[in-house]
Amino acid sequence: MKKFVITAQGRRDLLAIWHYLAAEVNAATANRILAEFYDAIALLAEWPKMGHTRPDVVDPRYRFWNVYRYIIVYRADRQPLMIARVVHGSREMRRILK
Repeated sequence: MKKFVITAQGRRDLLAIWHYLAAEVNAATANRILAEFYDAIALLAEWPKMGHTRPDVVDPRYRFWNVYRYIIVYRADRQPLMIARVVHGSREMRRILK
């Protein structure tokens, strides 16, 4: 298994998502979805080019991978793979990555 790092902001994003889901749905669902994020991140660490770019983000270093309505924002050019953010898909990506 290849390695990855999650930035401090990325960890805060995941924690906020967990708290939201635990409050709105339940803790078991929040735990399951958090595990799915980590499974996706591990897959991206193995295959970093499988994510996509976005026309609204001009920095080509960033790639994106969807998990439900959330987007994992990562840098495929980094070793180990760097998870920058995990945000809801409705957020304005250009503003988030300033």
